[in-house]
Amino acid sequence: MKYLLDTNVCIRYLNGRVPKIRERLLALDEDEIAVSIISKAEMFYGSAKSQTPQRSREKQEAFLAGVRVLPFDDAAVDQYALLRVALERQGKPISHPDMQIAAIALANQLVLVTHNTGEFSRIKGLALEDWEV
Repeated sequence: MKYLLDTNVCIRYLNGRVPKIRERLLALDEDEIAVSIISKAEMFYGSAKSQTPQRSREKQEAFLAGVRVLPFDDAAVDQYALLRVALERQGKPISHPDMQIAAIALANQLVLVTHNTGEFSRIKGLALEDWEV
């Protein structure tokens, strides 16, 4: 694995709104990308509140069937604790789900692909790519 996709990247891919994301994903092997369990939860939450919940969920499940979903495991928990303390001490916290996603990326030494570089750039040592630029 090389890349961890943030929730916003998954949603933009599924909605087809950003052709650059589709091109990048289609150029990669399935074993090069992963999604966190946190992003999966956020996506399923979004489909549950959508106007077409069943259709949205089916699209998400089809997409997720082709990628590895990484857990929030002990290694990620350790990263999360250190990350949260560091950000709080700097007075620059980010949302808890984003901290969990970043912790999973750090624990697995993956590049986080996101359009939310403003928040994630606060995290020391986190490799980021924005496929929308």
